[in-house]
Amino acid sequence: MAELKGNSQTRAKNKYAKKAYDDLRIQVKKGGKAIIKQYTDKKGKSINGLVNELLEGKIPELKALNNKSNNYKQ
Repeated sequence: MAELKGNSQTRAKNKYAKKAYDDLRIQVKKGGKAIIKQYTDKKGKSINGLVNELLEGKIPELKALNNKSNNYKQ
């Protein structure tokens, strides 16, 4: 039997995230992450939020997908 890691709440969140979200990994030049983090801190955003906002601005289908999933949360 596989060893369970984390408490039940963490496992539940991870299970939901795996089902509801896709993961992307990006690479930036050394020092780039710190520059991005400074920018997002000034704007009161997360790095993930900034990346999603920028992508949604360029790819309309992503914005529509996000709007569709927000309708289910209500």
